[in-house]
Amino acid sequence: MNRPLTLAGALFAGVVLAGALPAQAPTAAPSQPGAAPKAATASKTATPALPRLIESPIVRGLYVNRFAAQSTKRMRQLIAMADATEINAFVIDIKDEFGINYKSADPAVLRNAGNAGAIGDLRALLDTLKAHKILAIARIVVFKDSVTARVNPQWTIRKADGSAWKDKQGLTWVNPYHRELWDYNVRIAEEVVRLGFGEVQFDYIRFPEPYKSLPQQVFPGANGVEKPAALAEFLTYAKLRIGKLGVRTTADVFGLVTTVPGALEIGQQWEALSPRIDVMLPMVYPSHYPRGAFNIARPNAEPYKVMFAAVNRARERDAKLGIVSGEHVRPWLQTFSLGQPPYGAAELRAQKQGVYDAGFDGWVLWHPGSKYEPFVGGLEKELVSRKKAPAPAK
Repeated sequence: MNRPLTLAGALFAGVVLAGALPAQAPTAAPSQPGAAPKAATASKTATPALPRLIESPIVRGLYVNRFAAQSTKRMRQLIAMADATEINAFVIDIKDEFGINYKSADPAVLRNAGNAGAIGDLRALLDTLKAHKILAIARIVVFKDSVTARVNPQWTIRKADGSAWKDKQGLTWVNPYHRELWDYNVRIAEEVVRLGFGEVQFDYIRFPEPYKSLPQQVFPGANGVEKPAALAEFLTYAKLRIGKLGVRTTADVFGLVTTVPGALEIGQQWEALSPRIDVMLPMVYPSHYPRGAFNIARPNAEPYKVMFAAVNRARERDAKLGIVSGEHVRPWLQTFSLGQPPYGAAELRAQKQGVYDAGFDGWVLWHPGSKYEPFVGGLEKELVSRKKAPAPAK
């Protein structure tokens, strides 16, 4: 599993997100004419070696974990699924908690490779995806990186005695304030873009949870810079470099970031991060919200209401920042079951409608094992814009 299916209770206990829903939820948007293309038109300034996809339209993707990406058979199945549905993008693990998932030509990257294998021929895979008009998005896990922490102990979060800090799983995290670490992750992004990825998605753009049962976290080099500012500085640095290659830089954040006004203890705060990145991807899984969130007794049982409320709030906050055009919010949708009811095609359709009614067209499906067959019935056959004009922000 690349991401826990439960959020840290220490962060979210007692959070009630009241008053976020309108008195009457919007009705389903009518179909809009005209199917959007599955790939963007190249920029006039593009060089042949680099995909120029900044202006690409709707992105509707699915997550492909390290092991699925390494399997030729599984990739054929997922490509066939995309060919038959509205799916037009794959978020592929390129660097996760197990190390990198490709054969790098950069010695500085190779020393942090890990031992969980790699995609056999990444360039050939990317060429295949391009032929099928599937946008390849590189998922890069940044600060939860036990492999890099092991190889570079001077890059780690410390305890007060100077030894490495470890989380509840016994994993060492790297220090978000360490600038060499920033360069390392951006070098990976630059290399895989040159191989053919059309977008870079940073995950674990956060600090580890500061559980009271664990030792205090010490961050060498922090110099009084607050956590949200440090994360924002990294994203600004990354976007500046990656943007020169003509592709988007995006970031995953916890779902509660769209509705909690201040910064979470992990450092994520909407207003601090949203202006620094091309697309924000909040993980607004209904199962992850506490009872009573959005005045909903059981959020997991109301996927439409949760999705609409969370994504609509993100849109409103972006509008106050002056971010009012484009697909700047692209939420992760829940395609796994955690509690009751079990999730299937109907729950996927409900989440999608919540996104569209909040004023956006794009989304990405998350299943930790990249198993989406039970949800195919919730996908359309063609990629067509479904978003509706959102109500003016209050």
